[in-house]
Amino acid sequence: MTPALLMAASLFILSSSITPGPNNTMLMASGVNFGFRRSLRHLLGVQVGFAILLSSVGLGLHAVLDRVPQFYALLRYLGSAYMLWMAWKLATTRAVLTEPLVTQQPMGFWGAIAFQWVNPKAWVMTVTFMSTYLAPGAQLPQILLLVLLFLLLGGPCSVFWLGFGQAMRRLLQNPRHLRLFNVTMALTLVASLYPMLTV
Repeated sequence: MTPALLMAASLFILSSSITPGPNNTMLMASGVNFGFRRSLRHLLGVQVGFAILLSSVGLGLHAVLDRVPQFYALLRYLGSAYMLWMAWKLATTRAVLTEPLVTQQPMGFWGAIAFQWVNPKAWVMTVTFMSTYLAPGAQLPQILLLVLLFLLLGGPCSVFWLGFGQAMRRLLQNPRHLRLFNVTMALTLVASLYPMLTV
């Protein structure tokens, strides 16, 4: 891969990873509601799950989906139902930060991995990225190089959103403000379904 292509790929990763989307919205909400440390498994699951999805697309999964569009349609609707459930769960989170949320848990490592397969922005990013920057007939080392680049540049963007949520935690001690924040994040998740349901 040429330096110019690496630079272009890096710019794509940074611009797509730092912008709001389901992962970043949920990481920020988790930082607010559970704190940075308790949300680390969620963060790691996002990175590992996205790397698996990216590798799968690079190895030819997108070609399979092109041949079996019904499977992609099933993924879209199952994913939509799951994201609506996540939005409801977020909107109804107990709005108290002064006591630990011992009865509620942030998304775990395996849940965050699984979430990547129903995340519309993740699908758009992976298919677009691999279609644009992976040469036809590329071998495993080239695929892994792009996956590693995505982790090195996209990972800090996820850390930023989780850290931003942790910082906002101090400003949302008022239960009404926290409830408003959680409902807003839930509505943002619902709005993020629009691209998936209109393609």
